[in-house]
Amino acid sequence: MSAPTPNTRTAAQLLVATLEAHGVDRVFCVPGESYLAVLDALYGRPVEIVTCRHESGAGFMAVADAKLTGRPGICLVSRGPGASNAAIAVHTAQQDAAPLVLFVGQIERKDRGRGAFQEVNYDRTFGDMAKLVVEVSDPDRVAEATAMAFHAAMTGTPGPAVVVLPEDMLMEPTEAPVAAPRPLPEAPPAAAAVAEAAALLAR
Repeated sequence: MSAPTPNTRTAAQLLVATLEAHGVDRVFCVPGESYLAVLDALYGRPVEIVTCRHESGAGFMAVADAKLTGRPGICLVSRGPGASNAAIAVHTAQQDAAPLVLFVGQIERKDRGRGAFQEVNYDRTFGDMAKLVVEVSDPDRVAEATAMAFHAAMTGTPGPAVVVLPEDMLMEPTEAPVAAPRPLPEAPPAAAAVAEAAALLAR
């Protein structure tokens, strides 16, 4: 590995910096070894970590947070059973049109497709419920994927997005910049609807 430069940080640190750039001040999680690098990166940052006893509870808390704030709720869970436990919250976010971004730890990239312990294909697991499912294999793309997930969760009918984070990728260095929030489309009301509302108010 080449010597680090002043602009180098781990992918996990870049992820946390991108969360902060998107206004995240609270995350809900059940700590798991597959994303310990993210928990380490959150240490000392101005983001409250709400530690839960079960992933379904963490997911439901994130959905409630989204409904109360109008911003995406953030949930972090470990691979396999952790992600499966959180699936009910993803389904609820889809049913209730609540913006949710679920970050899931994943096995190391070299073990993908080899039937490794707790290996899950999250495209298949969440594909029918989430608006976006993206697995980040390149540390330089973790900020981009995070911004995509936030945008998907808030665009059109709000809903859940899932970002999958291989454990080894999170610890790799990157010089990629923080991804800023993407602008959300704003559709003006139809002229006929405005006229109808004005007529009702005039009565």
